[in-house]
Amino acid sequence: MSGGHQQHPARAVGHGDHDGHHGHTHADHGSLKSYTTGFVLAVILTAIPFWLVMAKVFDKSSTTGLVLLGFAAVQIVVHMVYFLHMNTKSEGGWSMLALIFTIMLVFIMLSGSLWVMYHLNHNMMPGMMPDTTEVVPESMQKMPDMPKMHNMQDMQHMQNMQ
Repeated sequence: MSGGHQQHPARAVGHGDHDGHHGHTHADHGSLKSYTTGFVLAVILTAIPFWLVMAKVFDKSSTTGLVLLGFAAVQIVVHMVYFLHMNTKSEGGWSMLALIFTIMLVFIMLSGSLWVMYHLNHNMMPGMMPDTTEVVPESMQKMPDMPKMHNMQDMQHMQNMQ
């Protein structure tokens, strides 16, 4: 045995304690090729919707809006994959699981809000709709004191007379 200090065979001379991986898995941090691909896709996914709006390709604005939302969703995915490096391998899959959970919550909240607003608009504003033909029940029409009313315009006319 020699009197000097022996180093562990796994550690080479000149490496400190902080150079080891300590069990961490490092995700891909991207390369020039992947950043360039992401940039080109992002530019294309920005230019196409811009052209669609400026050239007025679709007649209906609702169709244009839906197409723009589709391009926006694809561009979000491109940014997450190419620039944020989100995949199933990074952070043990937890970042992807958190993303999926967030997307589900946002979808539920947005669709629920739209559903509630549509039904509130439909059910709470009957007098503002153009062709409302709300009929008075037959039991009220056969009342002797009441003039016969067949729709909302007749009811409004009667109220104006009072």
